[in-house]
Amino acid sequence: MEVRWSIFLIILGSALVTFIPRVLPIAILSRVELPEWTMRWLNYVPIAVMAALVGQELLMPNGKLEPLQKNLELLAALPAFMIAIVTRSLLGTVVAGILSIMVLRFVF
Repeated sequence: MEVRWSIFLIILGSALVTFIPRVLPIAILSRVELPEWTMRWLNYVPIAVMAALVGQELLMPNGKLEPLQKNLELLAALPAFMIAIVTRSLLGTVVAGILSIMVLRFVF
């Protein structure tokens, strides 16, 4: 089997590009004690990222704003949101969201 050096270098470069941003912050921040306000701030990063991802998909499902009547994803998110508030169950929320979108797509 012949190895093309250009492909090998591309794979190696891709590995470095994904490895360095993940390992470097952990290596540096594991030796430094961060202030308490920074740790509080960092606790909100995952929530903010998830809200941005979900919000974009709910409000712009096809890359553009959809009217509420045609936005099935947003309508399906309402029962899932209610289940999440009442039960605080991730599994229940996911199942409610999946069932909601299935019913809406079948009806409309």
